[in-house]
Amino acid sequence: MQHSQGYLEFRHSEARGTSRLYRQSWRPDAEPRAAILLVHGLGEHSGRYAHVARACNEHGFAVYAIDHYGHGKSDGQPGFVERFSVYLDGVRALLEHLREQETGAPVFLLGHSMGGLIAAATLCREQADFRACVLSGPAFRTDAEPSAVLRWLNRLLSWLAPTAPMVGLDPGGVSRDPEVVKAYVRDPLVFHGKLSARLIAEMMAAMGDTLECARAIELPILVLHGEEDRLTSPQGSAEFCARVASRDKTLKTYPGLYHEIFNEPEKDAVLADMIDWLEAHL
Repeated sequence: MQHSQGYLEFRHSEARGTSRLYRQSWRPDAEPRAAILLVHGLGEHSGRYAHVARACNEHGFAVYAIDHYGHGKSDGQPGFVERFSVYLDGVRALLEHLREQETGAPVFLLGHSMGGLIAAATLCREQADFRACVLSGPAFRTDAEPSAVLRWLNRLLSWLAPTAPMVGLDPGGVSRDPEVVKAYVRDPLVFHGKLSARLIAEMMAAMGDTLECARAIELPILVLHGEEDRLTSPQGSAEFCARVASRDKTLKTYPGLYHEIFNEPEKDAVLADMIDWLEAHL
C-alpha cells in the first residue's frame, strides 16, 4: 500500500479567501483497477477510514479522501460552515486531484453519514463523473426530527447568531464496540463541541433538497444502514432509495448495528458486502 498526504488549495464562493484542505490517498502496490472518492462524516476526519482504505486496496481500489472544511487538519472553524455548498466544493477539488493521479480510471463515490448527504448532493449536480455510489448511514433524516417551529427558530438564529452553539453528537451512538467509542472520544482531530446554528440549518436544508432531487439520480446506488442507528435514520435511507430513479439500486440494512457500520464488530462482513458490490460494477 502506498500512502500519500498533503493539502489542496481551493477557493469557494461561500467562504472568504483560499482554504487548505488536508488530503490523503491510499493506493495498492499494483496499478489500481478503479478509484474511490471517500467522503467522511460530521465532526470526524479522513484518518478514521484507513482500515476501510486498506480493505479496498487489497482488492485493487485506490482511495482518496479529504478532511472537510472545518474538520480534522483542514482550514475552517470546527462545528461551523457558512454554506453547505462549501463541502461540495471540497469534493469537487478532491475529484480534480484524483483525476490527475488516476487518469482514465473509473471513479466510485463513497460517503458516510453527513458524507453520505454530501455525496448524494454531489450526484444531484454531477453524477456523470462517477461509475456508481455507496452510501453508509447517510444523513437524510434523523430520529429526532425537530418540529416546524424549532426549525424556523433555528433558521432565524442561524442568521442572527450563526456561530451560536446548539447541540453535540452522542459518542455512544457511534458503535457497539467500546474500544471504538473510547478512541473516538480521545481523538484530538474529532470535534467534540456543539454544532453551530448555521451548520444545523444548512444540513437540514440540504437534507430536504437532496431528497427532492433524488429523482434525477440514475447511476447505480448501494445504501447501507445499521438498523439500530441512533444518529441518522434508516427510514431516511429507505425514502431516498424509493425516490432514486436508478434501476440499479440496493438498500441493505444490518440488524443490531449502530451508526458506524465500518467500525462495528461485524465490520469485515460489511466491508465484504461493499467490495463485492463495487467489483460487480467495474
